[in-house]
Amino acid sequence: MKIQANGISIEVEDTGGDGPVVMLVMGLGMQLTAWPPSLVQALVEAGYRVIRHDNRDAGLSQYFDELKVPSLAWTLLRHRLGRTPRSPYAVGDMALDAWGVLDALGVRRAHVVGASMGGMIAQRMAIAAPERTLTLTSIMSSSGARDLPAPRADVTRALLSRPRSKDLQVVLDYYVDFFRAIGGPGFPIPEAELRARLTISLQRAYHPQGVQRQMLAILADTTRPDKLQRITAPTLVIHGRDDPFVRLPCGEDTARRIPGARLWVIDGMGHDMPPGVVECMLPPMLEHFAGAQQRAAA
Repeated sequence: MKIQANGISIEVEDTGGDGPVVMLVMGLGMQLTAWPPSLVQALVEAGYRVIRHDNRDAGLSQYFDELKVPSLAWTLLRHRLGRTPRSPYAVGDMALDAWGVLDALGVRRAHVVGASMGGMIAQRMAIAAPERTLTLTSIMSSSGARDLPAPRADVTRALLSRPRSKDLQVVLDYYVDFFRAIGGPGFPIPEAELRARLTISLQRAYHPQGVQRQMLAILADTTRPDKLQRITAPTLVIHGRDDPFVRLPCGEDTARRIPGARLWVIDGMGHDMPPGVVECMLPPMLEHFAGAQQRAAA
């Protein structure tokens, strides 16, 4: 369903129910459908109302194609030289989008969970509205500090490359190769399963220009590292030991900067959430949510 939130149109899926709300925020260029169904179902079965949305410039939410997109390679080079790029919008704007979704649905407080860029958005949500954040869970994400390690060289090359054409098969092959590059050695995904999942996503929406604008927003978010100390919500940081995209020190730094944060490292996990990873993530997440609710009720 479409919701007007923070002045824009956002696509939302809501499992409904009267349980505590878990807000799932997805990462760079990814759609709400990228959240593993097994994770969503497990949360629902545990009594939670799960709300997902497509971030601006992704999926079925509003695009910002009227805004210019500079060269991503040039922007990354300038960023590594210490220059802050100009961005059409900020990570903080995407956090306000998410709170706007909850406002439109009449939800006052939520457990906020974000993956990759979604973790950065979730961090901004917790900074902006501590009284509304029951808990924060930051998955395979980063504090955004400049001194953290870059993605592995082959992943950077894949990120900066583009499909040779807009033909669905060519684009699909490109994304299969990319997800192979960022996956973890402990949880391989059968190629047929990966292709099926990516085909569904590409048929739903494909908008590479939006990915570039989202990347600019990430690179321009230079004040977040110092603001993480303001987060008061109980925080769980989940990261793969073998993540080649957002390296483990990025998760470690996030946990170090947020007061009282707990770090949960999964051996063999890369930068994705196949079924085996979901099985490893669920116990600490459910414990994290329940613990915060018990403390609030005491």
